[in-house]
Amino acid sequence: MQRQALTRMLTVSLFISAVLVLPAQNRPSSQAAKVTAHMEVSRSAASAARHMPMAPPAVLWLKPLSPALASQSVIASKTGYTLLQKNKMFTPHLLVVPTGSVVQFPNADPFFHNVFSLFNGQRFDLGLYEAGKTKAVAFSREGVSYIFCNIHPDMSAVVVSLSTPFYSIADANGSFHIDGMPAGEYEMHVWVEGEQQSSLDKWTRRVSVHSGEQDLGMIATHLPSAPLQHANKFGQPYEPAGKPIY
Repeated sequence: MQRQALTRMLTVSLFISAVLVLPAQNRPSSQAAKVTAHMEVSRSAASAARHMPMAPPAVLWLKPLSPALASQSVIASKTGYTLLQKNKMFTPHLLVVPTGSVVQFPNADPFFHNVFSLFNGQRFDLGLYEAGKTKAVAFSREGVSYIFCNIHPDMSAVVVSLSTPFYSIADANGSFHIDGMPAGEYEMHVWVEGEQQSSLDKWTRRVSVHSGEQDLGMIATHLPSAPLQHANKFGQPYEPAGKPIY
């Protein structure tokens, strides 16, 4: 009996020691936080009349500031992302990918498309390609890429490439939710479609994340009264409506 008791004590001791030396990312977390934020969206009479959505497409992300948190937050790039071109639309309109990921651009329309981006994220021009063909882009740098078609001005999409897994796409009510956040210091970033970069920069700030539920506050934004206009890949206006090339 004494030997059995000693054996049980030794087993329990070894188990406790093993738990204590587990890497932090493999331990059951008692420090995980649920972080929320919310957009307060003002609507013009014109946007209401056009039945625009209650909240614009938006992403909120938190970048770890400490080396320890950053090392735990490394996410691998992937290749299973797609922006489909069909019915003169990109689907989905907003796509968030880990930095370094490859995005496929299949053409499912019975005519040509020319996908391009000339903004601060990944700059590229896929050229003309026909129905049934697919081209791909590696989003090798962190940033926001506005995607257009050089033939059809109404086609647009956004790819947000991030080096942190702690992000949230706003829901239909303009709310952000991030679960499982490790406690620590982060830098908060927000992207809202239609907002000027100066406004986006004002929302960038340092936040301290604690265990439990935490509200990061309200983000005041607005809906544009009309669709955003953009030039073609040459910086020129598109052909007038009624004179499509394809």
